[in-house]
Amino acid sequence: MIGSYQLQEETIMTEQEKMLAGKIYDPSDETLLAIRTKAHKLCQTYNQTADTEEKAREQMMRDLIPDCAKGVYLQGPIYFDYGEFTTIGENTFANFNFTVLDTCPVHIGNNVFIGPNVSLVTPMHPFRYQERNIKFKPDGTAYDDEYAKPITIGDNCWLASNVVVTGGVTIGEGCVIGAGSVVTKDVPDGMVACGVPAKVIMTTEEYALKSLHEMEPYDKDAYQADKKAYLKQYLFKKSGL
Repeated sequence: MIGSYQLQEETIMTEQEKMLAGKIYDPSDETLLAIRTKAHKLCQTYNQTADTEEKAREQMMRDLIPDCAKGVYLQGPIYFDYGEFTTIGENTFANFNFTVLDTCPVHIGNNVFIGPNVSLVTPMHPFRYQERNIKFKPDGTAYDDEYAKPITIGDNCWLASNVVVTGGVTIGEGCVIGAGSVVTKDVPDGMVACGVPAKVIMTTEEYALKSLHEMEPYDKDAYQADKKAYLKQYLFKKSGL
């Protein structure tokens, strides 16, 4: 009975509901196709609009990503699958060639720095080709079986250039992801991770201390007494202010 109830419950879900819930869904569904088509057109127009046309770009960005906070800047080109399934927090910046395949929800926090050629990719495909290959409906419409897993990027993160984040990953607050990394597992708060696949190597504070070691002599006792204050003073001094 339980299995029968679950099957009945699943059959009444729309394809969009299945998709957002991480279930196998039909991407050829008319509703999903309409949302994707709108998003792709908005991306194309945005990418062809000059940086100087700030108001036009701002409006297009908000049409594409309704849940987009103030102070967000997307350099472009940008490539979103749906747009409306992505949320972006305040003062987030994305450099050239930002790709978001938001088949499942993508959440990007506040004050996130995103380098060039970064991709957030939620879609997944069956590993057996028998289930993965393209199929055809009686009317000739092509489709494939796919599903997705959500992605979350915490506040105050920096994803350096050419980073790929795969579905199901949560990157905690204040993390730094090294250039060229492929993130396939969660990264805890305040960590530096890099590599393919990405692995945590140290905390951001430890990395800041390592940088101090490499760049100039520093007061170790003062650092140990109050790490945050010392690093703040160090960065303030380096900025020349």
